[in-house]
Amino acid sequence: MTKFAALVAPALMLFYGVTRYFDGLDGDRGNSWLWDAGHVAFFFAIVLFAVLGETVRRRHPGVMTTVAEAATVFGAACFLWVITGDIFDSWPALPSMLQMVGPVLFQLGLLTLLVREAVARRVPAWSPLLVLLGFVAIPISLDLLPLAAVLVGAGLAPLALRRREGAPARA
Repeated sequence: MTKFAALVAPALMLFYGVTRYFDGLDGDRGNSWLWDAGHVAFFFAIVLFAVLGETVRRRHPGVMTTVAEAATVFGAACFLWVITGDIFDSWPALPSMLQMVGPVLFQLGLLTLLVREAVARRVPAWSPLLVLLGFVAIPISLDLLPLAAVLVGAGLAPLALRRREGAPARA
């Protein structure tokens, strides 16, 4: 599941960024099938990022990784709440404090888990750095979502390309 989530989550995030761009070409974002399709893709991307956090946490038992996973999952839940509200106008709004704190917890949690992978030498040191750069691009401008998705995808690529532990090497 780690490989799948590490590949598909950034791809869905990229799809969201691209559909968001095309949806806005007419000067209005929202109320189109592109808006809905992009948000559904982003919803599933966030779910997969949370799943990725869980699969990474299992490899590193301990309090720090458990707290990091909890932050990732809580932040993901906040993201999912907001995304659902973007799709369905009747969905109640998430309190503004959680709208601010949720994404930060999500990103810090996932980055902590990736740093733990780097410390264990399961991914190169640049892996969490690229993910961080992707995360930093998003609040600069949502128009940078495609770039952010590519950076996150590149940062997660070592997880997606890693051989399973214990698997025989290919000749």
